[in-house]
Amino acid sequence: MHQSVQTPSLFIESLDLDAQGIAHRADGKVVFIEGALPFEEVTANIHRKKNNWEQGTLKSLLKESSQRVRPQCDFFGLHSGACGGCKMQHLNPAAQVAIKQRVLEDNLWHLGKVKPDFMLRPVHGLDWAYRYRARLSVRYVRKKAKVLIGFHERKSSYVADMSYCEVLPTKVSLLLLPLRGLIESLDSKESCPQIELACTQTVTALVLRHMHPLSDRDMQLLREFSVRHDVQWWLQSKGPDSVKLLEPDGSSVKTEKLSYELADFDLKMFFRPTDFTQVNPFINEIMVSKAIALLKVSSTDRVIDWFCGLGNFTLPIATQAKEVIGIEGSQSMVSLAKSNFQFNLEQRNQLGLTLGEVHFKTQNLFEISDNDLLELGHADKWLIDPPREGAHALVNALVSLVSQDANPSWLPPSKIVYISCNPATLARDASLLVHQANYACTAAGMLNMFPHTAHVESMAVFELQ
Repeated sequence: MHQSVQTPSLFIESLDLDAQGIAHRADGKVVFIEGALPFEEVTANIHRKKNNWEQGTLKSLLKESSQRVRPQCDFFGLHSGACGGCKMQHLNPAAQVAIKQRVLEDNLWHLGKVKPDFMLRPVHGLDWAYRYRARLSVRYVRKKAKVLIGFHERKSSYVADMSYCEVLPTKVSLLLLPLRGLIESLDSKESCPQIELACTQTVTALVLRHMHPLSDRDMQLLREFSVRHDVQWWLQSKGPDSVKLLEPDGSSVKTEKLSYELADFDLKMFFRPTDFTQVNPFINEIMVSKAIALLKVSSTDRVIDWFCGLGNFTLPIATQAKEVIGIEGSQSMVSLAKSNFQFNLEQRNQLGLTLGEVHFKTQNLFEISDNDLLELGHADKWLIDPPREGAHALVNALVSLVSQDANPSWLPPSKIVYISCNPATLARDASLLVHQANYACTAAGMLNMFPHTAHVESMAVFELQ
């Protein structure tokens, strides 16, 4: 371990993507300081040194930011054992939003040399109790004969000793201590490393990862807990496909399916507890409506929804477009998207509402080529919603076809709305679209999907010139 060394005073200029304060020494060397905020003057304990940069934690505040606030959660902090689930609780929520918007702008410009024509108003909502999806680690600490359940400690593989969580829904937060007691009572308490949470306004589903078969006694204890606390238990013995609902054994526990509504489009989306959905359903609903408004879909449009998942954008687009193609790499997700389409088609038919033509396709989007685009044919508009890795192969394939200019039957989309959970990969892909495919970035903005964390969700609009 490096010995901690205290710095002379440093002025914090900005925050990086990990919510660390950025300062420069007199010789120009960059210093990243955890816990420091922009415009503060601080000293820091340096625990890591490289040739071009140093990293440390806040030692003392010489000049405090007007935006520094007292963290609402008792488990937040820089001290040993502090929960690492949130990194920005010491910063005013409004300032968090402003800083994330600036992070998006800086990444687009410094990494992609792209400057949007217009910055969209940031989208934000609840600051607390917003997280309807979470992966909670479980550890039985044999020396203390104690179970811990929660997020990892800051920069550690240990589980934080937390008894509640301010960003989880209140009902789930109140379950943390009862869950400890339950796991402590199980025969398999040392072989259950994780509980995955998926909930809605009416259903709380908990997926217990277990490395060894559960005893009949354990199964009964889980059933009793589900009745007492009105939750669904799902059991996962291996990968996500092994997940099964623990049947309530004749009890009154709800077996209602997990779902969320997109009210602006009269749609209901079903999902399984291990399927990918956004952690913040409130921001997701706004995001879908905003993205489709920016796409300006017409009744004659053919649209491709890349990385379509369970149809989160595909089906809303289908309420306005002539045809939509949803493309996803996972066959199980495509099956779920098809099921959601069929359910909503039947429901809307009963109400006298329509959906455009919808098709789904399974394809590895990290290996897509220009020939694949040719086979799909022209689409008037694209919506792209990739994981953190971005859509590099897809954008490269588009650039390749645009630069060839040898396929008069194929035309690039006139408009692209790109949803991103990583401003760095968005900037990389935006650079290709703007500088090599003749698109203009006409608008961009952030969505505060994860308050109190450094996560930046964003969307950008590209129009063909």
